[in-house]
Amino acid sequence: MDRPGTAAILSFVLPGTGQIYNGKFLRGIIWLVITPGFWLGTGGFLGWVCHLVSSYMAYQWARDNPPALALDSTD
Repeated sequence: MDRPGTAAILSFVLPGTGQIYNGKFLRGIIWLVITPGFWLGTGGFLGWVCHLVSSYMAYQWARDNPPALALDSTD
């Protein structure tokens, strides 16, 4: 699985983990806090919306910011 796909799936399973996987710890914590509030406050409807938005945002960030290639300077 590629990095954007991994980030999207992680965030879909548990919103915020895809952002943490991408190195965006504060965004991840915010999603981890906000999503349960929407689940409880709206009877589940906005919880699903948060799951989808979180997954898309994690995917988009990973797609637009691919990991830098490690270059060996001893070559």
